[in-house]
Amino acid sequence: MPRIIARLIMLTCCILLLGASPVCAHDDISLHRSCSQCGMDRKMYGYSRMLIRYEDGTSTGVCSIHCAVTAMNEHKDTRIGSILVADRESRELILADKAFWVTGGRKRGVMTGNPKWAFATSAAAAAFIAANGGQQSSWNEVLAAAREDAAPIPRR
Repeated sequence: MPRIIARLIMLTCCILLLGASPVCAHDDISLHRSCSQCGMDRKMYGYSRMLIRYEDGTSTGVCSIHCAVTAMNEHKDTRIGSILVADRESRELILADKAFWVTGGRKRGVMTGNPKWAFATSAAAAAFIAANGGQQSSWNEVLAAAREDAAPIPRR
């Protein structure tokens, strides 16, 4: 009987922990209301916000991929656990490397002249491109472009 009770307690804890992960992702704005890099209101820019979770349990909330690259550059010695980005339409956080990315187009970007938008589905990205222009890009392409955009301009 004690084994059954112990197993039920363990099962309950596992279920609660699995359910807590999405709640934490949805609550990122209250935890990080302002962008850690530029101070912009992350709720106002909820469609472009990102959340960087480090392996040490800390996290950084930013308004855009530009500020995410800046934050990652500042914390080069801290290992990243995951990078989440808002789906441009629903504002729900999704894994950045699983998102369907669109670069360019007529919609003005956040903190960049080269817009970069994330979508949860390929269909949503394609519909955005049909309405606003741009092209589908991989996470690696988007990250490289954001790093290039954020690179300091050399002085002459």
